[in-house]
Amino acid sequence: MSGEITQLLRAVSAGDNDAVSQLFEIVYEDLRARARAQLAGSASHTLGATALVHEAYLKLTAGEAPEWNDRAHFYGVAATAMRHISIDHARARQAQRRGGNAGKVNIDIAQIPVDDAAESLLALDAALDALEKRNERLAKLVELRFFAGLSVEESATALAMSPRTVKRDWRTARAFIHAQMPG
Repeated sequence: MSGEITQLLRAVSAGDNDAVSQLFEIVYEDLRARARAQLAGSASHTLGATALVHEAYLKLTAGEAPEWNDRAHFYGVAATAMRHISIDHARARQAQRRGGNAGKVNIDIAQIPVDDAAESLLALDAALDALEKRNERLAKLVELRFFAGLSVEESATALAMSPRTVKRDWRTARAFIHAQMPG
């Protein structure tokens, strides 16, 4: 399947609109599973996995033909899109509530119920922005592990590094983010 995805990514980059549809048919369930893992844990969240994937699809395919280098690059871009959509949704929910205290979030658990933890998700986003200014690779790793739900091995492939380096960087990134979180 990975070879088929790579071929479709090349076709998409060449401007083949049919390839975009075929690509998302193949990766749809995988993206939904990753979105479900991210959103798990809350009965009250209004942003569901299906909606998150559909919004990510729209964001990824808007405008000119996207240029995804390979499968890992595609999942990285999808992770970033899902992060932005989740953050935008959390901001909207927080605005509806008229504020609130941002609390600590444990990024070891790849689950943040968006409605119940909008403040925590926004605090995580701010910490991730600060991390990105210091070290883009660590920030990308957090996006891949947290927002896309990639494993250590999948993240290593996406970032072209060893699993051992990913584990070390993951510890560093988590420590930085925890230090940046309020409370």
